[in-house]
Amino acid sequence: MPDVSSASTAPSEASDGNEDKVEKNPDFQIAQWLFLLKTDQFKNDSAVKNSLMEAIKANEMAPYYEMVTKTLGFNADTSLLNQLRQKNEQKIKELDAAILDAEQNLGSIEVREAYLAKFNYLSRTGDKEAAESAFRQCFEKTVGHGNKLDLIFQMIRIGLFFDDLDLTTRNLDKARSLVEEGGDWDRRNRLKVYEGLHFMKIREFPKATTNFLDSVSTFTCSEILDYDTFVTYAVLCAMLTLERVKLKEKVVRSAEIAEVLFRLPDLRQFLSSLYGSHYAEFFLQLANVEQKLKVDRYWADHYRYYTREMRILAYNQLLESYQSLTLDYMGQAFGVTAGFIDKELSRFIAAGRLHCKIDKVNGVVETTRPDNKNRQYQLFIKQGDHLLNKIQRLSRVINV
Repeated sequence: MPDVSSASTAPSEASDGNEDKVEKNPDFQIAQWLFLLKTDQFKNDSAVKNSLMEAIKANEMAPYYEMVTKTLGFNADTSLLNQLRQKNEQKIKELDAAILDAEQNLGSIEVREAYLAKFNYLSRTGDKEAAESAFRQCFEKTVGHGNKLDLIFQMIRIGLFFDDLDLTTRNLDKARSLVEEGGDWDRRNRLKVYEGLHFMKIREFPKATTNFLDSVSTFTCSEILDYDTFVTYAVLCAMLTLERVKLKEKVVRSAEIAEVLFRLPDLRQFLSSLYGSHYAEFFLQLANVEQKLKVDRYWADHYRYYTREMRILAYNQLLESYQSLTLDYMGQAFGVTAGFIDKELSRFIAAGRLHCKIDKVNGVVETTRPDNKNRQYQLFIKQGDHLLNKIQRLSRVINV
């Protein structure tokens, strides 16, 4: 999970001798700080607020500061806002002058670089609308799939930064089209991570799992999240969506994931407790995970769903091994009371999520495994009737 309060407040440049490193523009730690200040737990946290304000000042984020004050409901510092606006106006004048000079006196490469500098600056200041306009201008001046993809990736980052689903979706579609036409290896892998974050945000966890696990050994997207956080997301999604055999193959036995889990003991224990059927420990770790998901901007809308589905998964995993179990035994296995298990199972059975029934008199849970052959037969009949109805409607149209 992203650190609550630690990150550089200055713009992150592509340096350290690594030409492939992408600038953190926009810086997603800033969006995480804003999200934390909207939660009950951190809304009065001075350290988080100070970190956010320092980042706003360092990046000259006048438009973003205005948005922050409206979002959090406090009065803007007029002196600071005017100071940031003046810096923005002065810098935009300089960038526009550089564009004009390049168009009048220099070549197409220099023109494109001038437009790119303006796009980067507007992205850094948090001016989403102006950045979109600068993107379109820069995109028109750009040739080559690689450079165009880099611009689109930055727009995807802006969409994710502002939780703008439409902006993110539109640019992901553009990126997929360009990659299919001829994207290189690094950009194909980068797109998988961006798509994975988007899928996770909209609760398409199976797709997110596929993209994340495909990128574990090729991850290079430090501009959007660090590797430990990426592996955390991959493990959480995989535990929810993969069958036990696949989970062992792709996660438990993954050398890359295992290396990261040594640095993340809580996550390692969470994974091993489910896979090893240590359900009491699993419930304790799930409660810990739930608290972390609440303060993660990607997971906050899904933490209730995730914890519920993980409980159902654990119950099913235990019930599949037995024809019947006592409520007392299940309570001991999960480290809770028999009454809690009775209430939980009753709710999930009524919703059709667990295939079992409770004999309350004898205090026994009996599994009622679905008949897969009968289910497939009924599905076949239903689909056949649907197809015949379509054919009949079509034949009437043709006869007319």
